[in-house]
Amino acid sequence: MYKLFLTFLCLFSFALYANSAVTGGVQKNEQLENYNQIIDAKTGKGIPHAKVSAPALKFKTITDNEGKFNLKAKVNGPTILSVQKDGYKPFSMTISENGRKPLIIGIEKTQAGSISIETDMIHLGDNSYSMNSANAYDFSARSSGAFYTKEFKIPKLSAEQNAFLSIGSVIGIDTITAVRAGQSKVRTTYASAPEIYCNGNKICELNINGDNQEIEIPKGLLKQGQRNTVTIKSGKNLFQTSYIDYDDIEFTNLSIEIR
Repeated sequence: MYKLFLTFLCLFSFALYANSAVTGGVQKNEQLENYNQIIDAKTGKGIPHAKVSAPALKFKTITDNEGKFNLKAKVNGPTILSVQKDGYKPFSMTISENGRKPLIIGIEKTQAGSISIETDMIHLGDNSYSMNSANAYDFSARSSGAFYTKEFKIPKLSAEQNAFLSIGSVIGIDTITAVRAGQSKVRTTYASAPEIYCNGNKICELNINGDNQEIEIPKGLLKQGQRNTVTIKSGKNLFQTSYIDYDDIEFTNLSIEIR
């Protein structure tokens, strides 16, 4: 099995609204009075005119001159919140409820080795799913099919450099691992894991929902200096044998990180 930068059984992380700053997993105590805020992860300064959205809630807004925003939408369960700003890496996280204290989100400037693949919310599956499925109430788009494929061009890598596929957020996975982790309320069935391919070669399975999952892409599979493809295939209901029942999932913010 190919080595992964993080094991594909990535820990599921719900980012609760709290008196904390979220900067790539590092939390630090800070406080705002009434508003959430988007800040530069390095300088700590507020970022103006950043686009903030929660597609499942049909919520969109833009931060003010101090990077502040008000989430005027009721969050009742795990929901993907996305942030986009020119010159910065697209950011997404899963929030679970409106909290009493604001959330401070630190985003990072785009590095030379960062290649954005997808910033839209992508829904895979067949639009047929139980409301007990993981995050089913928070799906925000119609299915585009059972698999997703996108091209990306990668520069030639030095001997020390490696490439990683980064997935900002993913919800809807109903594997047995996700069920046992309490992410899915499905009790009588479960699905196979979504599969990830690079240039037609399987590199990973996603067994659990969560944010900021990274998968190392073996160098031998990459066409350096040329165009490559990444493909994500939806899992299947393992208890349905009369026809193929695809597991519905949603994900956003795919990128390639080189370091």
